[in-house]
Amino acid sequence: MATTRQAHTVWEGNLIEGEGVVTFDSSGIGDYAVSWPSRAEKANGKTSPEELIAAAHSSCFSMALSNGLTTAGNAPTRLNTQAEVTFQPGTGITGIHLTVQGEVPGLDEAGFVKAAEDAKANCPVSQALTGTTITLTASLV
Repeated sequence: MATTRQAHTVWEGNLIEGEGVVTFDSSGIGDYAVSWPSRAEKANGKTSPEELIAAAHSSCFSMALSNGLTTAGNAPTRLNTQAEVTFQPGTGITGIHLTVQGEVPGLDEAGFVKAAEDAKANCPVSQALTGTTITLTASLV
């Protein structure tokens, strides 16, 4: 069964001085302020499209990795994934780096790295971002 998730943004003003509010409609988890300075400079308590992509990517990758490990007979105890999305004003998103540390009983480092590479290539968010260079650092704790 397919699912569709929704969010919307209301933006007021021009790019540099304006600001907006992103609302997560499907989950109802809240409204989050967004602005150009929070995107191109410091966050200052506001989010950005890149932070939202990082959240989507880190969670999707973690689910894909957990599934892959479990299917192979090595269910993880814990996965800690960070996604860093780099934005260069005037150029756009220039790369994404995933860092994952895992606790996986019975699995060696090489097996974990292989599973993480597979999850990187096959998670739906990675597939949606195929125009962007995605790199990975994976290690067992």
